[in-house]
Amino acid sequence: MRAGIAFVGLLLVVGNACAEGRQVSLDWLKTMAFAGHQTDYSGVFIYQYGGRVETSRIIHVVESDGEYEKLECLDGPKREIIRHNGHVWEFHNHKMVRASNQGRGKFPSLLPEQLSALGVSYQASQVGVERVAGYDAQVILFEPKDNLRYAHKLWAHNVSGLLLKASVLDDRKQPVEQYAFTQLQIGGGIDRSWIKSAPAMDAQGRVHDEKSSAAAGVSVNSGWVVDALPLGFRKTMEIQRPMRGRHAPVVQLVFSDGLSAISVFVEPDDGDEDDVNGLSSRGAMNLYHKLANGHLITVVGEVPARTVMQVADSLRYNGAQ
Repeated sequence: MRAGIAFVGLLLVVGNACAEGRQVSLDWLKTMAFAGHQTDYSGVFIYQYGGRVETSRIIHVVESDGEYEKLECLDGPKREIIRHNGHVWEFHNHKMVRASNQGRGKFPSLLPEQLSALGVSYQASQVGVERVAGYDAQVILFEPKDNLRYAHKLWAHNVSGLLLKASVLDDRKQPVEQYAFTQLQIGGGIDRSWIKSAPAMDAQGRVHDEKSSAAAGVSVNSGWVVDALPLGFRKTMEIQRPMRGRHAPVVQLVFSDGLSAISVFVEPDDGDEDDVNGLSSRGAMNLYHKLANGHLITVVGEVPARTVMQVADSLRYNGAQ
């Protein structure tokens, strides 16, 4: 609750009026970044993209041994995900099986804990106060400093700092995709009974699961280099791992600017019919395939199409490290 108290204190300093374009305090951004991890909440949120709407139920609680989160998709086939301190399990064939570790944060934990890098790529400003799911929220706009990434508009609860709504905007400031709580309880008697069914750890903190951790991949220095990354993007991971439907392990490089992520996949061209050049998209996510020098290069990211194409075109092999 310390984060909430600090946030209220900040509001007392800046006053109730929220001028257009007011600079955002770094302390407030830190409150928003940690709220999704430190707050107990449960609710229903929607994800909108390309005229489609998906609905999910989420429960998040903090226990003595860390964070627990349960996510249940309410549309289509049954899908349930449980997270515990970054470890992820998915309900599959009537049992929980280990999935890949959680990487970049998902709604409502979108902001990174390390915020200093955001200033390189975005200008953050307070642009109003609105109501979301029955709660007052401060509205923050992250405007990009170039045309190689999207703008992000965030609505944060004005007491806890919890993210209540998030929208990705294109060059015309139109939503490309959007998350928003429609029903929400913050604090109070959040249901914890489901934690008993969460996969357990032993006394040394090792996770018990039935799936080999090899599927998550191993760290490598592959020698693949991207020469034309947008300013502010930094490599956060480089691994080699198996992928379903592929004949050989795939090299994956992951880059992030704090709000957006780009993944680059490199594999030998096996001549399959689906190994062709092409661009596709879903919401803010763009995917670009390119065949070059006997390799299939796939770049996918929460960035405009021009950016994934630029990244793919600038990829080169610098020799194994």
